[in-house]
Amino acid sequence: MSQDLVGQVAIVTGGSDGIGLATAKLLARRGARVVICARRPEKLESARAEIAAVGEVEARQLDVSDTDAFIALVEDVAAKYGRLDMMVNNAMSVHYAPIAQLKLDHWRKDFAVNADAVFVGTKAAMKVMAGQPLHDRQRGAIVNISSTCGIRAAANMASYSASKAALIHFTAAAAMEGARDAIRVNAIIPGQVQTAATEEFASRAPDMAERTADAIPMGRGGEPEELAEAIVFMLSNAASYITGAALPVDGGKAVQLYMPG
Repeated sequence: MSQDLVGQVAIVTGGSDGIGLATAKLLARRGARVVICARRPEKLESARAEIAAVGEVEARQLDVSDTDAFIALVEDVAAKYGRLDMMVNNAMSVHYAPIAQLKLDHWRKDFAVNADAVFVGTKAAMKVMAGQPLHDRQRGAIVNISSTCGIRAAANMASYSASKAALIHFTAAAAMEGARDAIRVNAIIPGQVQTAATEEFASRAPDMAERTADAIPMGRGGEPEELAEAIVFMLSNAASYITGAALPVDGGKAVQLYMPG
């Protein structure tokens, strides 16, 4: 089994920084044609240039909560390159507030990006993939990016926690339906990862950020490149018999769910 991705086509949402950028770079380095999408054009161009230094990349401006635009992007990429082999639903939205102060619009925004858009992207990708010939025992692979908050809810992050939990169960359902068409669907569950979003969170809630870091058995946050390795493994034929999994990549944080104290 191999993680050689030469000639394969991948879409990475939220691909302009953090986990998405690291994943896109690794995919490109291993030979895939990568299409990254994100909302902000200036960050997209910077990311495109960085990825172009190691492989093939195209950048598309997209708000994944725009359902029609997201479907159109998936269909256009498949038509342009003749297939779609890999999809990474990585774009995320998070609002920090106690429930008493959390606005319904913020709840809806987190669900629109973290759950609804994953449904839309997965559905569009599976439709394309189901009609493709088999390649290394699969027609396509999808990885959805959840969070440890999806298995262990965080105070003041109710909408984020609930939407990321929904994503995990959706992934399992999609995996069951995709299996007969040789489409694998898995989730990755990051813990604390050193990204711009993490830095923003730390600036808003330094006490909570410190407690979060202290709860990691390995004693440190993860690097985006460490998450990228797990994501690309799940996309590759090296994981050809894995589907419906929700893999924590979190320095052991998820283990705290099952340990006393």
